[in-house]
Amino acid sequence: MRRLLTVLAVAVPLAAFGLALAACGDDDDDDGEPTAAAETTTEETTTETTTEEAAGGGGGGGGGETVDVSLTDFAIDPADPTVQAGTVTFAVSNDGQAPHNLEVEGDGVEEELPADLAAGESGDLTVDLQPGTYEWYCPVGNHAAMGMEGELTVE
Repeated sequence: MRRLLTVLAVAVPLAAFGLALAACGDDDDDDGEPTAAAETTTEETTTETTTEEAAGGGGGGGGGETVDVSLTDFAIDPADPTVQAGTVTFAVSNDGQAPHNLEVEGDGVEEELPADLAAGESGDLTVDLQPGTYEWYCPVGNHAAMGMEGELTVE
């Protein structure tokens, strides 16, 4: 009996963690089918990443700009910002209850935070941007279809 309780004490939390990870899918399959938004809670942590290296580094000149971005259920604020070309850091905070992320896509760029942000979490997404128009959205489940999308203009 003691062995069974020990096995259950380890197996149940691992199974719950596995389900939470499986629910945080990516929309890169582009099959056009919306998926249900996963409502999970996790420990409060801060995620930081620099994607400049992945984007090829350098380029753009200027920049160094930081833009505060608030993700809520289900909107991005600001929805349609304008920034200067170069390295731009998006200081992203999840001010909603569901997990969210931020992806910037266009002109050969496709960058997002490395992990979804749980409610109350924040992270930095740094991207090297050339002048043009980019789409940005929450790639979690069907959040973009629910209004978590906008247009990023780079001058």
